Amino acid sequence: MTVSLVAFRRRLIVGVLSVVGACAAAATQAANVAYRALDPSGRALDSVVIALLPASRANLPTPRPARIEQVRKSFMPQVSAVQVGTAIEFPNNDTVRHHVYSFSPAKVFELKLYSGRPEKPVVFDKPGLVVLGCNIHDQMVAYVSVVDTPWFAVTGSDGSAQIRDVPFGDYQVQVWHPRRLGQPDLPLRPLRVAGDLSETLAVELKP
Repeated sequence: MTVSLVAFRRRLIVGVLSVVGACAAAATQAANVAYRALDPSGRALDSVVIALLPASRANLPTPRPARIEQVRKSFMPQVSAVQVGTAIEFPNNDTVRHHVYSFSPAKVFELKLYSGRPEKPVVFDKPGLVVLGCNIHDQMVAYVSVVDTPWFAVTGSDGSAQIRDVPFGDYQVQVWHPRRLGQPDLPLRPLRVAGDLSETLAVELKP
């Protein structure tokens, strides 16, 4: 049986497209990683920062902008996680002026007494923990965990969090909570992502 040149070319094109499509799908395989965080007594624990640090930092997505507001003399959210290089806006939506600052080594900055929206966002360009305060209202405190990865989450009031679209591969799991402030970092734990995962974390806290 002979095959026409046109039919052969069509089959060849279809075959090439199939191979390219399969390679692209393999290269973009990703999963969702769900977590539930518990305190030492087994109760759900909110405000736990969970970050998946990839084995390779090459070709990471560009950081997305973030926002920390000031409302009713409080920072909202009180606990944030952002990727290294993230520009954070600090709009003052309160009825009084605030003076936002940080003396943390990971980011030293100051937004002097202001209302409304500052002219420029603050770029958090180093990994580490940044503690925020207000020079006028001492009770105002917030925490920003700056992580060298775009794959992170902060647990809610039910202790749960989900990190979506994590590419297949090897990671180190980094965990932090405000009640660990001043304590040594928890050891990193290896994790291989090859499909959707669900894990429970028991987080040791300062008494």
